[in-house]
Amino acid sequence: MSNSSSITQFLLLPFTDTRELQLLHFWLFLSIYLAALLGNGLIITAIAWDQHLHTPMYFFLLNLSVIDLGSISTIVPTSMANSLWDTRAISYSGCAAQLFSFAFLITAEYSMLSVMSYDRYVAICKPLHYGTLLGSRACVHMAAAAWAAGFLNALLHTANTFSLPLCKGNALGQFFCEMPQILKLSCSHSYLRELGLLVAGILVAFVCFVFIIVSYVQILRAVLRIPSEQGRHKAFSTCLPHLAVVSLFVSTVMFAHLKPPSISSPSLDLVLSVLYSVVPPAVNPLIYSMRNQELKDALWKLISYNFLKH
Repeated sequence: MSNSSSITQFLLLPFTDTRELQLLHFWLFLSIYLAALLGNGLIITAIAWDQHLHTPMYFFLLNLSVIDLGSISTIVPTSMANSLWDTRAISYSGCAAQLFSFAFLITAEYSMLSVMSYDRYVAICKPLHYGTLLGSRACVHMAAAAWAAGFLNALLHTANTFSLPLCKGNALGQFFCEMPQILKLSCSHSYLRELGLLVAGILVAFVCFVFIIVSYVQILRAVLRIPSEQGRHKAFSTCLPHLAVVSLFVSTVMFAHLKPPSISSPSLDLVLSVLYSVVPPAVNPLIYSMRNQELKDALWKLISYNFLKH
């Protein structure tokens, strides 16, 4: 038996104990990480560089790319280092920092996706009021609110989680520090307080989910009323990437945390956690650039400009 005051490190769940597979995991995660850095970095640079992309939609997309870069950088380098050096350990303070950072960024991402659905709703359903409802000040306030929601949520959960006495060892059933896994190590009834915070967070997330669904129902109805096929295609091309990103993010998170215990296993849990924590930041830039001609043109101009310059 141990308590939280004597714990100096946590042991993360390894993907495998076989050395060859550990190295395979390292190279796979390195490839995904570099793809996320390249994709999100190009989107951030293109939006900042091209004056034509200084609009609310791309301002929010820039914020989303910054969040994606932060979230994947929070967990992937640590996991890669553990596989490379054949270790499972993460320090107590490192675990707390990782938990805070990931909770902060995952909440900010969900909040930003909700804001982006409102942006598309106003653009498609209330185009005449777009400039009024989504002026530069309103956009900055909405983005700041998304970041602030993530920070406040992470601060509450991290402070509360690490104030609980831990007496069930230090081994976590996850490849990064996650709140539910640390709660399993607590032997105090005060963990009910943290469960209460989790329930409150789930309720807020559900409200955001309903808001996104309602927004897209209204968008779909408005798009189907557009008389020209070209107009419908243009409207869909700006909405479908966002809807695909939301679907990927929400479906993987919900299935990972709401699946029946009967189908739960360590290997399945590992795969699902990778799907919602590692895959979206790497895939999001690809989803947005595939269907968005303006973004593709800006990226091509940026690459051509730098190629000719050198």
